[in-house]
Amino acid sequence: MRTKKPWRLKIPKIRLIKRQQMWTLTAQGWAIAITAVAYLIFFSITHVQSYLAVTSPIKSAEILLVEGWMPDFAIEEALTEFQKGSYRQIITTGGSIEKGTYLSEYKNFAEISAATFKKLGLEPEKVIAVPTPTVVKDRSYASAVEFHRWLCNSNLKVKSINLFSLDAHTRRSWLIFKKLLNPDIQVGAIAAKTYEYDAKKWWSSSQGVRTILDEAIAYIYARFLSWKD
Repeated sequence: MRTKKPWRLKIPKIRLIKRQQMWTLTAQGWAIAITAVAYLIFFSITHVQSYLAVTSPIKSAEILLVEGWMPDFAIEEALTEFQKGSYRQIITTGGSIEKGTYLSEYKNFAEISAATFKKLGLEPEKVIAVPTPTVVKDRSYASAVEFHRWLCNSNLKVKSINLFSLDAHTRRSWLIFKKLLNPDIQVGAIAAKTYEYDAKKWWSSSQGVRTILDEAIAYIYARFLSWKD
């Protein structure tokens, strides 16, 4: 006759490691992967400036919208663009100036750039200043909103405009204005050339590095992280 074994508590075994098979790159695979990554980095560095400084104008645009904070050489380029195009009007945007308000009769960049166009010989009736309200951040967005508000309250019937901005800032402004104006108004973009650094070798100067990195980060923010309507 069998005797019953006393009941025992079974303790589970704890395993901290285990053996398994996995796929990994060979030496040739690592070489190809590193080469591909290096090429992508090189391609991005050499093409990011031209991507941000986009020029994609609408040939039949009726309005040339100029961001008024740009330096004088860019304003001169905008005037040349206006004269060779079929535009009816130049409209300038821009917020409050941060220095010289006690000395200048103009208190914002929209009025300064409009006065500059007139000084350069443009007929006064062909340029209109649309100042941007004072804001702490998102100044390009505020300019786009104010322009849209002004356009809705004006008698101008506009189907297409070209946005004139400076260098690497153009892509971000173009994105913002298109979000607000499309599909009712088609928006093109023209980037003024900069003389502050060599655009083809922007990484060779501190000004170029600061500009491209700042604008790239700002564009990513506007493209993916800002949900303004």
